[in-house]
Amino acid sequence: MSSVSAELPRRSFGETMRADLWWTQPLLVFLGLGTFIVYSTWAAFQGTHYFFGNYISPFYSPEIVGDSPHSWFGPKPNWWPTWLLFSPALLILWAPGGFRLTCYYYRGAYYKAFWADPPACTVGEPRKTYLGERSFPLIMQNVHRYFLYLALIFIVILS
Repeated sequence: MSSVSAELPRRSFGETMRADLWWTQPLLVFLGLGTFIVYSTWAAFQGTHYFFGNYISPFYSPEIVGDSPHSWFGPKPNWWPTWLLFSPALLILWAPGGFRLTCYYYRGAYYKAFWADPPACTVGEPRKTYLGERSFPLIMQNVHRYFLYLALIFIVILS
């Protein structure tokens, strides 16, 4: 079987022959996901106004320790340093948040939106060589399986 080798010209960052608005999808993902990250970080760090009656914010559930009636082990422990921020959400959000952040499903969307790697199909990349998940920050994606185990614990707790 014969093969044909074709040399494709290397394009600079953002250069393309595409006529469509290829940049709208990464931009919308960046704005939407970025807004959610800012909001959820604010909601987790505020540490107040997260329950009303029998309702509790999903960012704070399950509440291990805290001031609401939903708390499993009562209020904030006395040994907690006064200078260190206390929020019940920070005790639990890191496990499911780490799982979501390293999730394979989201990678294609936020690689394009936050790192422009690649920005879109047939659009020039910011680097000359593809490094994949062998260098920072993408090497952090390799901890996905460990966050899965932690997230599964929360599924058992919440069901």
